[in-house]
Amino acid sequence: MKLIAFDADDTLWVNEPNYVNVKDKLFEMMAHHVDPVILSQRFYDAQMRNLRVFGYGAKSFILSMIETGIELTNGAITGSEIQQIIDVGRELLDFPIEVLDGVQEVLETLSNHFDLMVLTKGDLFDQESKIARSGLGHYFKHVEIVSEKNEQAYLSILKKYNLQPSEFIMIGNSLKSDVLPVVHIGCRAIHIPFSVTWEHEQVADEQLLDKSFTTLESARELLTLFESSLPPVILNKSFY
Repeated sequence: MKLIAFDADDTLWVNEPNYVNVKDKLFEMMAHHVDPVILSQRFYDAQMRNLRVFGYGAKSFILSMIETGIELTNGAITGSEIQQIIDVGRELLDFPIEVLDGVQEVLETLSNHFDLMVLTKGDLFDQESKIARSGLGHYFKHVEIVSEKNEQAYLSILKKYNLQPSEFIMIGNSLKSDVLPVVHIGCRAIHIPFSVTWEHEQVADEQLLDKSFTTLESARELLTLFESSLPPVILNKSFY
């Protein structure tokens, strides 16, 4: 094992609940304009369209909120209401980072024995800001912020760091982004579910058939897998 990569949002710190909170505020602001069910679907549709243009992150989320407000009111939304949306959306750019339970202890322990990486997707400025605000950056030898986490992205990481699949492991909360593409290219993955999962990151049960990966209940359980073993022993240890 040469490199252990960690996802950031909802693996190292709380993220998705902040987006849910902002979305709820949008729904409150738009309640007098449109039915919440219609608003929810149209907002999700806007997010999916904008992913191809603006990528992931707070800025894309805010633009999707504004676009949805304009579309669903046929342009009747006021400048004041748009300003409200922007002000609420700004909360996503500087919210206090809540590091998940056990994460700091795990990183402190593992960083003494392994090279660690933050491997996350999203807006460069947004993700760099969260890493800095988290106070966890010094545990990581490498930081990679990518536009998407798919098989090609992971293959590029292996090539960049001159790694074989057996020398890399990915840890994260998203089956779609942190587990399946990693397993598909022959690497190992550890899934640590979070309490809230964005609809776009959910996968159907049939996609998991015959896929080998480890699922843990919390980051603290990583110490059971890694802490008591020296790296040469871990290389021969089966996680599945």
